[in-house]
Amino acid sequence: MLNLKNVKRYLLAKRKSKVQLSIFTKPSGKEFLETVPDVLAGKNFKELVKRIIDARKNRKPVIFMFGAHIIKCGLSHLVIDMMKKNIITAIATNGASIIHDFEISYCGKTSEDVAEQLKDGKFGMAFETGKFINEAVKYGAERNLGLGETIGKMVNEKKLKFRRESILGNAYRLKIPATVHAGIGTDIIYQHPECDGASWGKTSYNDFLKFSEIVSKLEGGVILNFGSAVILPEVFLKALNLSRNLGYKARNFTAANFDMNFQYRAFENVVSRPAGNNGFYFIGHHEIMLPLLYRSLLVKSFKNVTIS
Repeated sequence: MLNLKNVKRYLLAKRKSKVQLSIFTKPSGKEFLETVPDVLAGKNFKELVKRIIDARKNRKPVIFMFGAHIIKCGLSHLVIDMMKKNIITAIATNGASIIHDFEISYCGKTSEDVAEQLKDGKFGMAFETGKFINEAVKYGAERNLGLGETIGKMVNEKKLKFRRESILGNAYRLKIPATVHAGIGTDIIYQHPECDGASWGKTSYNDFLKFSEIVSKLEGGVILNFGSAVILPEVFLKALNLSRNLGYKARNFTAANFDMNFQYRAFENVVSRPAGNNGFYFIGHHEIMLPLLYRSLLVKSFKNVTIS
């Protein structure tokens, strides 16, 4: 048997420890971030908030990429307010988002029961949605506009009842670049007789070029991705590569991804490959994580600061 009498030990006080009392949270804190401990994801979240603040104080861009669930989870007002407060300087989204954004601005409701509608082929067949969006896209293609600008312009010019609730409508009024990156066949909009594939290709490609120009100026800024698992991570990677190929300096920036679970492409194409040690990945539901980020930015840092 082993003789434990000869075991070598040391004083606890002299040992290097990874967790210390100084990082413990303060339950009496007046602000949310004061209750977040300086450890692991908590430390990273606080660091991200700081970097967003620093970026805007230094007039660097904060790009907000998002999937349709941001709208379906009732978070449009937070995105709109961050645009109005000049925190978000550009937005990028996918084709599904413009469907939900339009339906909210048109009649104040969206998101159908897919399983129920699918039974008899009614899924995605709302007349107004198909007609308005497809005709708007044709209008944009004829005028060589981008897809995001086109939808935002039409939401306003057609004076939709709830246009003030539209992310794209507000982006257009605020003159904030808004790009939409479509995947032909991925959304319900392509089932309608008004659909013209060439118009979708032209307007969405215009937005890819616009987005690439935005990304080319990302040096010192921040790019956020909320809930797009495939399309926006892929588009961002190509836009970043294109800007670097053309000689633009877009290397030293912060990237953060938020999703309810781990997504391979979002991790690799937004966080790891482009940003390296300046990348963060947060797991949590959008309806919790985006309000936390919003309040942390507003309460802690932008309260008495004018961002120009």
